Amino acid sequence: MWNAARTRMRKALAWDDDQGDVPGWVLVTLMTAGLVVAIWALAGPALSDLFEQAIAKVSGL
Repeated sequence: MWNAARTRMRKALAWDDDQGDVPGWVLVTLMTAGLVVAIWALAGPALSDLFEQAIAKVSGL
């Protein structure tokens, strides 16, 4: 009886089976950052020009 209760308690408090997938999250984070940098590098100049044109139209310069 005590053995079964002890086993259940150990399983309930065990952290071994709930560690998560840290390398997977690191990979997802790095890939997302890489995509943001790549898209920013490609679209940055066009967005900057678009912003400057909009400001010029609004301010009348």
